[in-house]
Amino acid sequence: MFNIQNILTVVIICWLAVISLVSVIVTIVDKLKAVHNGWRIKESTLLILSALGGSVAMYITMQIIRHKTRKLKFMLGIPAIFILQVAAAVVICLVMNNAWG
Repeated sequence: MFNIQNILTVVIICWLAVISLVSVIVTIVDKLKAVHNGWRIKESTLLILSALGGSVAMYITMQIIRHKTRKLKFMLGIPAIFILQVAAAVVICLVMNNAWG
C-alpha cells in the first residue's frame, strides 16, 4: 500500500540522484572550461546546486578532478552545506516520526 512517507522517500531519493548527477556534470564542465580558458560557470551556480542537494557529489567530484580545491569558499562551504542538510534531515525525520507515530 502507498503511504505519504514512502512516496516522500522515493521523491527525495530521486531528487538527490538527479541533482547529484547535474552537480557532477556542471562541475566537470566548469573544470573543462577552466582548462581551455572558456566561459566559466558562476561560482554561485555551483554553490546553489550544492545547496539543492548536490553537495556530496560535487565535493567528491571536485576532489577527484582537482577543481576549486584551493578555494576555501568551496572546501569549507560545501561540507558546511552538507552538515546543515544532514541536520535538517534529522530534524525533519524526528518531526515526521512524531507526527505520524
